[in-house]
Amino acid sequence: MNAGQPVSPAATALDDARPQDRYLAVTHDVVNQPPALEDYNLFDQDPALKEAVAREGGDATAAGLSEFGALAGARETIELGFRANENKPAFHTHDRFGNRIDQVEFHPAYHQLMAIAMEHGLHSSPWTNPGQGAHVNRAAKYYLHSQVEAAHCCPITMTFAAIPSIRKQPELAALWEDRILANHYDSRNVPDGQKQSVTIGMAMTEKQGGSDVRANSTRAYPVGAEGPGQAYELVGHKWFVSAPMCDAFLVLAQTTNGLSCFLMPRWRPDGSKNPWQIQRLKNKMGNVANASSEAELRGALSWMVGDEGRGVPTIIEMVAMTRFDCMIGSSAGMRQAVAQATHHCRHRSAFGNRLIEQPLMQNVLADLALESEAAMAYTLRIARALDNQHLEHERLLARLATPVGKYWICKRTPNHAYEAMECIGGNGVMEDCIMPRLLRESPVNAVWEGSGNVQCLDTLRAIQKEPETLDAFFREAAEAKGSDVRFDRFLAQLQNDFADFSDIQYRARNLVDRLALAMQASLLLRGSDPAVADAFCAARLQSNGGLNYGNLPSGTDAAAIIKRATPVVG
Repeated sequence: MNAGQPVSPAATALDDARPQDRYLAVTHDVVNQPPALEDYNLFDQDPALKEAVAREGGDATAAGLSEFGALAGARETIELGFRANENKPAFHTHDRFGNRIDQVEFHPAYHQLMAIAMEHGLHSSPWTNPGQGAHVNRAAKYYLHSQVEAAHCCPITMTFAAIPSIRKQPELAALWEDRILANHYDSRNVPDGQKQSVTIGMAMTEKQGGSDVRANSTRAYPVGAEGPGQAYELVGHKWFVSAPMCDAFLVLAQTTNGLSCFLMPRWRPDGSKNPWQIQRLKNKMGNVANASSEAELRGALSWMVGDEGRGVPTIIEMVAMTRFDCMIGSSAGMRQAVAQATHHCRHRSAFGNRLIEQPLMQNVLADLALESEAAMAYTLRIARALDNQHLEHERLLARLATPVGKYWICKRTPNHAYEAMECIGGNGVMEDCIMPRLLRESPVNAVWEGSGNVQCLDTLRAIQKEPETLDAFFREAAEAKGSDVRFDRFLAQLQNDFADFSDIQYRARNLVDRLALAMQASLLLRGSDPAVADAFCAARLQSNGGLNYGNLPSGTDAAAIIKRATPVVG
């Protein structure tokens, strides 16, 4: 107080009060709350992933997976994911002078995440350093990185997946491939000719057709000579242009000889803007850090990739790889959900015990962990198949197991995310927790790159076109025969049901569900912890009367399964 200022009676009373009364404003100590799940190593704290990488031919040391796991788990990296999702991309049609620019602005955190991904070769490594374990190691890194933030992985995936399609046109590959595969990120909105590193997007679907791309109406008009590698101008629209700030896109359009594939850059070779115009950005429920858009093509210059009239077989090379990444991304979402739920329950107590020690919560947590590990094990097995496409069994297996896995793993993710959120309780619903983002993200991969029905029909198409694919699938699954009677029964019944092809489209989901379960069970029986394999067979291959998570039968070693899945932080 100022000298000479009268002292109020209230102040005098407070000074004379008992010492403890002065602290009545301190209402409580914060206890029984978990520490933040950060500054931990996502790879080292995931035994199931480490085992799967080794089992499928990867090399954790050579790939630097432990170092990357530490980067992915750092508090600063995790914070980038939150910042990127709190600040949606903003679209600007024109600059202040009235020039059409079609520019999408992202928060700096988005660009930092893109730089991390590209500098670590998530878009390039299997192409620049092919060989044993290349796809396995890249899939493991992508799995770690997706747990931090999934939306920006869309352009990473498309850039990665574009290489097999672009290589179908060698003269275009010669112009673009080195820049696509450069381990550098250049976010500038400048002509691709000024860049040493570029990203590639995709534009297939249209309003009237959606997944039925053969209903596309966009037309391609030859500038001069016609055919593969030649220049065309595209006129039409695209209902989904993913990552519109990519430097070029693989696009489908009709010529006089049918639907064909084209490489369409954002800029013309002379540095002028290519006349394709973004109409608006999609207002998505999830995947918000990444931009998706609608566009009109007003004579956009492009070059034909692959044979004329063979656009779908050409671009399907890219689609197959994006579907594989959907499997990785959904598996990663499950893993992060399990990590969050088990971490919370390890530190939180209620009704006299830690949640992780309470029987009913153990049942739920262990069930969630089973789903997560089975998804990851399936995904890395397909990565090994991609590393060995020179072997006929691996080629056939990848052809069938990719749509099966994409369907099943992506389909299982939304309810998994919700159940993990419920394990955390009220805090799990708050936007400063990652769980709302995981929940919003969870349906995306099931819809992207062909919805569930499309994947099931593609599975049937593969079997009908190459019956050997089903033989390869069953031959792979049968490697676990004799290790569990429940598995043997399940596999025999499934094989028997494929003998009857009547109304097979109507039954497709049931059959594909069981194909996925059979492969997951086989992989866990052959390579995982015995407690995990036993519980999976009990819960997934024989009915126990429950459809929701938390229906593992008595006798399950839930504590061992949970311990295997729980990151130890704090």
